[in-house]
Amino acid sequence: MLFNSLVRLGGDYVSLDGLPSMVMLSVGFIIVALSCLFFYIRNIKKIISVIRPEHNFTDKSEAPEIIIIGSGVLGSSIAAVLAKDGRRVTVIERDMKQPDRIVGELLQPGGVKALTKLGLGECLEGLDSHPIKGYVIHDLETETKVTVPYPKDQDTDEIIQGRAFHHGRFIMALRKKAQEQENVTYIEATASKLIEDKGVIVGVQYREKMSESPKEIYAPLTIVVDGCFSKFRKQLVKEKVEIYSHFVGTLMVDCPQTLLNHAELILAKPSPVLIYQISSKDTRVLVDVRGTVEGNMREYMLHQIAPQLPDHIKEPFIDGVIDGRLRTMPNSFLPPSPIEKPGVLVIGDALNMRHPLTGGGMSVALNDAVMWRNLLKSIPDLTNYEALIKASRVFQLKRKHNHSFVVNVLAQALYELFAASDVHLHNLKTACFEYFKLGGECVSGPVGLLSVMTPKPHLLIGHFFAVALYAVLSVFRSEPIWALHRVVYRSFMIFFKACGVIFPLMWSELKGLI
Repeated sequence: MLFNSLVRLGGDYVSLDGLPSMVMLSVGFIIVALSCLFFYIRNIKKIISVIRPEHNFTDKSEAPEIIIIGSGVLGSSIAAVLAKDGRRVTVIERDMKQPDRIVGELLQPGGVKALTKLGLGECLEGLDSHPIKGYVIHDLETETKVTVPYPKDQDTDEIIQGRAFHHGRFIMALRKKAQEQENVTYIEATASKLIEDKGVIVGVQYREKMSESPKEIYAPLTIVVDGCFSKFRKQLVKEKVEIYSHFVGTLMVDCPQTLLNHAELILAKPSPVLIYQISSKDTRVLVDVRGTVEGNMREYMLHQIAPQLPDHIKEPFIDGVIDGRLRTMPNSFLPPSPIEKPGVLVIGDALNMRHPLTGGGMSVALNDAVMWRNLLKSIPDLTNYEALIKASRVFQLKRKHNHSFVVNVLAQALYELFAASDVHLHNLKTACFEYFKLGGECVSGPVGLLSVMTPKPHLLIGHFFAVALYAVLSVFRSEPIWALHRVVYRSFMIFFKACGVIFPLMWSELKGLI
């Protein structure tokens, strides 16, 4: 009975007899969250006073209301929808050619849902994109695998799909949609400086291609969405970027799949390998490399990674490494922090990043776009900086409950487990895989978080500690009775390591509310 109750704990998230530690953790989390909520609501109600800039926007009916720096997934999307809402938008983009990246190619079902809410769902069509219905996770130590399907639609009883595609094709479709709007103007240029007037951002200085002379453009609101390598982050964001690892990626051609329309996660040593099909012929493979990328990566891939891969992937992988182009991308972590600079918003990867292992980045960005679109509808005058700052505070609070807390914490926590070098974290990694094999709520609950369809913080915390308790149970079952001292020590260390993973991540999300 205890075993059955334990494996249901992550889904039900209720206090059970014999599990006082879980009750204490639940109560502790609720107390911390409510305390942060109290302080943040108090901050929202604080009187905001902004010194008015000398620059006058009122007599310039043809000038933009909003300047957007960057035209990636979020910049293009928010430009299109704000223009649909009647705003005059100017987008400054450094390079209008089709981008070519190895990440930003997997959109979770929650991201597809947000894209549809924005009225941009058709941007997924005509890309030769590939539907994704879940994951197959391979554990190389036990030579077993487990299927983790996405949730089913309650009305149709069909699996809700994500989409995978060539990143550049998706960006060009979004840009095309934005350029179709009468109120959108594109400038191909490099934004070099934010123009400030009495502490308020009133415009942007930029340089067009093939020109040395700077130009200036003014608007009541500037939205900085210039991505993971943001030029303006240091000026506006308090938190610093941490780089834990790099993805080394290439393309495999005509690679077989373990299960049709499922991404594959291989728990290789020392770090995981992520594989998903992005078109009718191309399959992306991303190999995580801890720390910096050094030495001959081609040799590393062929001699260290290829022998570990499942048989159906080995040959396409070797061909891709030998004949294809190896590229790297840093896997960064940047916890969100409140930005209350009048006249400017910072969103997307410029504000908040997490490890791309779970493919949640674009889903966070698109859900942020949905929230800001709704918030800006209630602020007709964008020179009302007090209202914009209040809206920013509401945004910071609501996004945590709505999606960002779960995506950020889940991505970092899973990476710490799946790339574990510590023996006790390795026990947690094994327990996580075995937890998925139990099926039922032990799969549907976590995959609801992963897919960003039910991104509820309390469910994430509940399932995480259910895995930890399951790891402790495995210790009890694996040791003889006479080794009780070892059982106590290992159980304590597993739980201690679990807390060491999850609590700092929770704090990184909640500290901005205080």
